[in-house]
Amino acid sequence: MSLSVPQNGVKGDNEPVIELFVKAGSDGESIGNCPFSQRLFMILWLKGVVFNVTTVDLKRKPADLQNLAPGTHPPFITFNGEVKTDVNKIEEFLEDVLSPPKFAKLGARHPESNTAGMDIFAKFSAFIKNSKPDANEALERGLLKTLQKLDEYLCSPLPDEIDHNSIDDIKVSRRKFLDGDEMTLADCNLLPKLHIVKVVAKKYRGFEIPKDMTGIWKYLGSAYIREEFTNTCPSDKEIEIAYADVAKRLVK
Repeated sequence: MSLSVPQNGVKGDNEPVIELFVKAGSDGESIGNCPFSQRLFMILWLKGVVFNVTTVDLKRKPADLQNLAPGTHPPFITFNGEVKTDVNKIEEFLEDVLSPPKFAKLGARHPESNTAGMDIFAKFSAFIKNSKPDANEALERGLLKTLQKLDEYLCSPLPDEIDHNSIDDIKVSRRKFLDGDEMTLADCNLLPKLHIVKVVAKKYRGFEIPKDMTGIWKYLGSAYIREEFTNTCPSDKEIEIAYADVAKRLVK
C-alpha cells in the first residue's frame, strides 16, 4: 500500500520529497504492528509536511526495496532520494531540517517529558514473555509500578501550569499530553508503546491499566481523538496477531 499524507495536501515547490516505509500488517498491505514505524509516521504528520507512505510486507520484500535499502527492515525514510535508517537519528534529522516557521517544532520543553514512561515497554515485555506462573505476580507489580510513575507525572502540573501569583493552587494537571496540550516527540515515542501495552496485556493476561490511573486514561483519551495517532496506528486485531507467538502462556 502506498498513499500520500496528508491525502489532500499540496506539495510546495521547495518542499522535500519524503517517503516513509513502514511495516505492513498480516494482509501485506495495511499498517502493521511496529511502534517505531508509528513514531516516525506521527512525527511527519505533526510536522505538516506532505509525504508518501509505503507499507512493506516483510514476508515478500520487493526487489526494488532490497536494492534501495539492502538488509534494512522498516521503518526507514528516503529524503530527497537519500536513505536514512536509524529511527533516533531520523527523528533528530527531521526536527532539524523541518523547522519553523514553515514546519512545527516538536521537541519537548520539559526534559522530564522525554523520559516519562521510558521503562514501561521493557517491563511489559518481561511480563508478557514470561511463561512461569510463580514469576507472574512480581512481573505484573513491576509493570504497575512503572505505570504508576507515569500516571503521577501526567497528573502533576508542569511548571508553566502553576501561576505563583494566583490564590488558586492547581493540584492536578489539566494538560492533554506529556509536555502540554500539543503532541511532541516524547508522545510520538511513548503513545504507540503504551497503546500496545493496553491492547496486548488485556488480550493475553487479562490485565487492564487500573481505572484509578486517571492521568494515563486521560492521556490515551486525548490521543484517541487525534488523527495523527488514530490514522497512523495499526488495528487492535493487528497488534494481537503480532503478539500471538510472543505472549507466552503461563505453564506450570
